[in-house]
Amino acid sequence: MKYWFGYLTAAIFGAITFVLLKFGERFSTLVDMVYPYVIRTWEGMLAQWSSAVSFPIWQLLAVALGALILCSLVLMIVLKWNPVQWLGWVLAVFSGIYMLHTLMWGLNYYAGPLADDMRLETASYTLEELTEAAEYYRDKANDLAEKVSRDDSGNVSFEAFDVLAERAGEGFETLTYKHHYPVFAGSRLPVKELGWADMYSSMGITGVTFGLTGEACVNPQIPDVTLPFTMCHEMAHRMCIATERDANFAAFLACSVHSDVSFQYSAYFMAYRYCYTALASVRTEASTTALQQLIAGVSDSLQRDLSTYDTFFNAKQDKAATNFADSVNDTYLKTSGVASGLKSYGEVCDLLVNWHIQTVVLPSISEIESPFDPYDENQIDLSGIVNAR
Repeated sequence: MKYWFGYLTAAIFGAITFVLLKFGERFSTLVDMVYPYVIRTWEGMLAQWSSAVSFPIWQLLAVALGALILCSLVLMIVLKWNPVQWLGWVLAVFSGIYMLHTLMWGLNYYAGPLADDMRLETASYTLEELTEAAEYYRDKANDLAEKVSRDDSGNVSFEAFDVLAERAGEGFETLTYKHHYPVFAGSRLPVKELGWADMYSSMGITGVTFGLTGEACVNPQIPDVTLPFTMCHEMAHRMCIATERDANFAAFLACSVHSDVSFQYSAYFMAYRYCYTALASVRTEASTTALQQLIAGVSDSLQRDLSTYDTFFNAKQDKAATNFADSVNDTYLKTSGVASGLKSYGEVCDLLVNWHIQTVVLPSISEIESPFDPYDENQIDLSGIVNAR
């Protein structure tokens, strides 16, 4: 019986995790009312503690855990421990870690969508509205592409990673205190550089947030144009904005209201990419025509940065490593309650299009319309009214 204690422990941890996930799914309204606010405070405390060192503590802990497992494996062979018993306790360790992650951060996936917190109405949209949004983000990116710093070769050249990380929180501060969105009132401490960047680049991973240590980390190798956006994306996760769709939208908002043009360009560059990808996926005659017109309006500077972005990931990514990482991430997201899995990254386009309609299109229409005048016969239908002239 003693050989099965590890498996029993793993099963208990797994059962607790299952109950937590089902609780989050069943009582999502209650989770939304309480959980993010408590965990956001807790994440802020953890972030303050982990900021004492510049490297990601969770990576050090991962190495230590790997070393302990390896040592235990060697001892199992030398001392002739029962391998079945050994495997049970290894499973128990990982089950315990996942249980803690679910309890201390993972239930954020069951909180309400960011759009609700921002009073942003989300609705289905037409191909024309998607095209107009894509053109808007393209034109903004075209304009900002001419204002950012570039090297002698014309490539984007932003400030050093540490400088950008130190300034990344400004956008969230603006959203919180000037635009009055308390959902962004989390820790604005700088993100950290991911160690072993080559490994993460080979898997196409741009950043990781580890809730158990309150650390938001970014791959320092990714192209400069995406660094500010990715930093804000990971900071949003640390603020308990869990889904990739919402974290992407939060990153766009934080970068777009930032005083630094580098952050603004990163926001509209990524917004354009997401809308372009969504438009390209429609695959109709009308969408093909719209896509061609969209591409024709891309400036040389923006096109250079788009090509640099694609070239980096094509050169760095290893197909097998990327497929493995994508499979793990997709499984994790679906297990956590995100039915669309990896596709949730691109779902930010829905928010971007609706945001464009409500903050750009509708206000521009209202400005054109004449103010209502009850005495203006041109604005009132007087037919059928007795004594009306």
